[in-house]
Amino acid sequence: MEVDVTMARVTCPLSHTEIKNAKPKTKEYSLVDGQGLALRIKPNGSKVWIFNYINPNNQKRTNLGLGAYPEVTLAFARRQREVMREQLAQGIDPKHYKEQQKVERLRLSRQTLARVVEDWFELKRDNVTKNYAQDIIRSLNNHILPKLGNYPIHDITAPMVIDALKKLVKEGKLEAVKRVSQRLNEVMVYAVNTGLIQHNSIAGIRHAFKTPKVTNNPTLRPEQLPELMRALSVAPIHLVTRCLIEWQLHTMSRPGEAAGTRWEEIDVENRLWVVPASRMKKRREHIVPLTKQALAILEVIRPFSGNREYVFPGNANPRKSANSATANVALKKRMGFHGRLTAHGMRALASTTLNEEGFEEDLIEMALAHTDKNSVRRAYNRAKYVERRRVMMNWWSEKIVQAATGDFSLSGGL
Repeated sequence: MEVDVTMARVTCPLSHTEIKNAKPKTKEYSLVDGQGLALRIKPNGSKVWIFNYINPNNQKRTNLGLGAYPEVTLAFARRQREVMREQLAQGIDPKHYKEQQKVERLRLSRQTLARVVEDWFELKRDNVTKNYAQDIIRSLNNHILPKLGNYPIHDITAPMVIDALKKLVKEGKLEAVKRVSQRLNEVMVYAVNTGLIQHNSIAGIRHAFKTPKVTNNPTLRPEQLPELMRALSVAPIHLVTRCLIEWQLHTMSRPGEAAGTRWEEIDVENRLWVVPASRMKKRREHIVPLTKQALAILEVIRPFSGNREYVFPGNANPRKSANSATANVALKKRMGFHGRLTAHGMRALASTTLNEEGFEEDLIEMALAHTDKNSVRRAYNRAKYVERRRVMMNWWSEKIVQAATGDFSLSGGL
């Protein structure tokens, strides 16, 4: 009996010489490298790599173009073939996968840094005060987005950001560099969490800059309080500004919180100022017991703003509140305390005085609206300490009035 033996066709891998010497013919033909990879020679002389495979989804033969020779070399075409064979082994259609990658790259290219900053800021602005939110977006608009805003978020690198911040570094504004870096890092973390990028490429950028020196807000010693009150009584400043400074001093509030005081926040009957969470630095409602001196300041200012929204109206536009920097500018330029005292430093003056007098640290910290990390304790303190804080605030207001003895004091003159 005769046995018919059919020899399997053996494909020899292509060589560089064979590919280079391949000439065009009247009809398109292919040079086969094996395992689905082939080079198509077209009548116009172009040479294009293709990968021929069986689609795992419909079991049909499919051709996938891999690019033209010589831009796509033989070695690179073979590496692509191996990747696609691995995909097929996992039941993945290489052509569909390639199309998905193209769509994803297009999507990411449209996710510019400026657009991501905008999306991030929409969330961020709800967790900070209005003034702080404006400061955040202003810093990014001024120092980052002009140079990097149009770049896709996934293309942003640490060297690019460092270069963008060179101007601030040369000007010695290291604190601004630190703030901008921190804010941009928040944007990148947001991009990671929303799936736009795999990792934060600027996570360690702070190490590329010098650390700014810590400078506390200048303040006065308790024994210098009379000097402040004398300067306040004779300073060439508007009555609204003077009322604002005394209000901040008596209430121990932050400049922005004091300047933005609304009449609707004042509970005269219960002698309380309730600052809503939306206006607080830590986004938590703050209750301030009002002393008779603080209430006296409100009576002085009432004829000027009692029919308006804000207790301390702006000079240029009374429908808006006074600027948060108003008190600071007055202290620096009109009252002679440049380099010695800031509006924020008045809080430190109150804190030092009360601590030296022996008042409880918890009461002082609550008066300053500092964060208590223990939420249970915070809720307990709020209910328990208001009246105890009232005793402390009364003492502090009396101290201010005593320091103003011999001078006209708004809070002690009624």
